[in-house]
Amino acid sequence: MAHQLYFNELTGAHSFFSVKEKAWHGLGKIVEDYPTSQEALQFAGLDYEVVKEDLYTTSFNMDGQAMDHDKRVKTHYATIRKDTGDILGVVGKDYEIVQNTDAFAFFDSIVEGEGILYETAGALGQGERVFITAKLPGYIRVGKDDCIDKYLFLTTSHDGFGSIMAAFTPVRICCNNTLNAALRNKTNCIRIRHTANAKERLQQAHKLMGISNQLSVQMENIFNHWSKVPVTDNQLNQLIRQTLVPNKEALQALNEGREEECSTYYQHICDSAFTYAMSNDTQQLETTRGTLFGAYNGITGYFQNVRNYKNDTAKMKSLLYGGLAQQRGQVAFNLCTSFAAGELQLN
Repeated sequence: MAHQLYFNELTGAHSFFSVKEKAWHGLGKIVEDYPTSQEALQFAGLDYEVVKEDLYTTSFNMDGQAMDHDKRVKTHYATIRKDTGDILGVVGKDYEIVQNTDAFAFFDSIVEGEGILYETAGALGQGERVFITAKLPGYIRVGKDDCIDKYLFLTTSHDGFGSIMAAFTPVRICCNNTLNAALRNKTNCIRIRHTANAKERLQQAHKLMGISNQLSVQMENIFNHWSKVPVTDNQLNQLIRQTLVPNKEALQALNEGREEECSTYYQHICDSAFTYAMSNDTQQLETTRGTLFGAYNGITGYFQNVRNYKNDTAKMKSLLYGGLAQQRGQVAFNLCTSFAAGELQLN
């Protein structure tokens, strides 16, 4: 299925929950109140345990006939869901399982369980990949009334592929524009390997998530400054085109006034992004209308609300796993930073 959410035949439910708003093709459980971490585990169908089991291979006799599966693989193990018996992956002997309960405990520990609000959680595939989003206390405030939520996003896997990742990502309240700005020379996420002491490092990772407070303060200062920097319609159009340009050759053609050499697809997505940045309701606020902050918000909003993706999973990966949307959001952030500093001249 395109959504890739796990469907548990034992419970007859998809492994996903969301607070108030429907998502993921309307599947999963929608709840009205913010749950505790234990409730979130149950609502999302993540209250299962994963174990490592021995792997065996087939032995053959001298005639080449298969014998019993009695030869144990000493270097690798299978990860298995205890509730369903599904095999989630094959891992090395040093791989340590980080249970879903540990992932929620990590979030709880960041603010000692006070003020953190679980908004979504779910499992993909057979339950081998898990994701959680939780809202932190407070806002990034731009101007008087433009408030941006502060979120933490965590994903982990049980199949041996990928690290545990926890990221800070501010999200606008009114239109859910993901602002994937990492700021120059900084990062908005931490990655933890599934090694022998991964659990202990995960428990201590909240110390590193002090970057969320640091980023919040820096973003608030930057966005408030950008909200006072005027941008003409033509400058907005140029920012969009430089952000979305696909490669160096196209960028050179763009800078030399040979935009007609760029692809029709490129022209189309630039026009779509410009239309969104000019007409969406969130672009008519005092802080966004005709401002640099509005230009940045319009570009990131295009990827969140307009651009077509293969499916919801592809969209989530693009926005949060370092895909095209996140990469272009960073390009937009860097261009806007240069423009605000007078380093980028636009007509």
